[in-house]
Amino acid sequence: MGHTATAQAASGGLTATEHRLANGLRVVLSEDHLTPVAAVCLWYDVGSRHEVKGRTGLAHLFEHLMFQGSHQVHGNGHFELVQGAGGSLNGTTSFERTNYFETMPAHQVELALWLEADRMGSLLAALDEESMENQRDVVKNERRQRYDNVPYGTAFEKLTALAYPEGHPYHHTPIGSMADLDAATLEDARNFFRTYYAPNNAVLAVVGDIDPEQTLAWVEKYFGSIPLHDGKQPPRDGALPETMGGQLREVVEEDVPARALMAAYRLPHDGTRESDAADLALTVLGGGESSRLHNRLVRRDQSAVAAGFGLLRLAGAPSLGWLDVKTSAGVDVPDIEAAVDEELARFAEEGPTEEEMERAQAQLEREWLDRLGTVAGRADELCRYAVLFGDPQLALTAVDRVLDITAAEVQAVAAARLRPDNRAVLVYEPIAAPEAGNEEEEEAGQ
Repeated sequence: MGHTATAQAASGGLTATEHRLANGLRVVLSEDHLTPVAAVCLWYDVGSRHEVKGRTGLAHLFEHLMFQGSHQVHGNGHFELVQGAGGSLNGTTSFERTNYFETMPAHQVELALWLEADRMGSLLAALDEESMENQRDVVKNERRQRYDNVPYGTAFEKLTALAYPEGHPYHHTPIGSMADLDAATLEDARNFFRTYYAPNNAVLAVVGDIDPEQTLAWVEKYFGSIPLHDGKQPPRDGALPETMGGQLREVVEEDVPARALMAAYRLPHDGTRESDAADLALTVLGGGESSRLHNRLVRRDQSAVAAGFGLLRLAGAPSLGWLDVKTSAGVDVPDIEAAVDEELARFAEEGPTEEEMERAQAQLEREWLDRLGTVAGRADELCRYAVLFGDPQLALTAVDRVLDITAAEVQAVAAARLRPDNRAVLVYEPIAAPEAGNEEEEEAGQ
């Protein structure tokens, strides 16, 4: 078979085994006969952090190109075959990976494996100028819809550029720029595929109502003959100092419905105890309607209509604590900012209460179990831990690690990181509407 199996690990009755084909493809299987469905998830170790200046957006563009046909599956055939078999499918791109996934009736798992193998092994045979132009236009339109033409749509891109300095591999977002999307050539796309879409740069997880021996035989049958590729270069170093050493700030005047305060705090890398502690801190401070910031800004002061604080986990660079506050009518951003800083300072000095710790840990535990409780969510987490941390078994014990964090650790990370000198700030100011009289004068003069 050209594979070796690792020992099983279990958490809450969940198990997973890991295997490796001779061409380097890592395979993770998790058997679960609760329902007659199964998930196939394929992670490639490529994201926007692997891109170079002038060619941003290639990873995301290629996610779309992977649905444009391969040697034996033409046009929109991948969607048609999966959906015709009663399954669902999609793909996503992030800073650190690109993933593709199908959830299928259990008896249709072989179809999903064949489809994924066909495009991994033969996409170049179908990649031409027509499909390139088609998907380039799709991605550009997606950028318009999600970033350029929606209220606050530019926030993620602007804050990321502030939080990570020019030249840093995380300085740009996966969507890429319009100019770079226009500049990408068919040969750029072909080289990108050859470099990153190889079995030795991927992890395949199959989870659900499967026969592991039969599933592994199918994986070997369809993926085993795909050659490996050794040309991949490691991503550029994403290391940065623990704190920003000052506050970065940008004011944006746009057509938005209300003033907004957004901020990104530099936090520990994913996969560390400090990152789990930071997640708990942000949950206490801004995770839902029981959080401190919601209680202070929305309920008590009524100075905001929404206030949230969440963690963008990143393994290859410092993670970001993402603050998002939309103000109430007539409220100035400095007042909101002063209240936020007051709450963060109080939390850093006092730490979470016992009740807040229990609630935050229960909230994160529920979120983790929700993910692991579905075949698709578990497959995705097994791939994530295999690609980013080298060990898929870590996905099955993540809940235990969150529950092991102490209040002192939560307080410590808040005191060290949730400070005004460790954030990038984005302030949205609505563009004032022109007076009706001026509009009438302009129309009359035309």
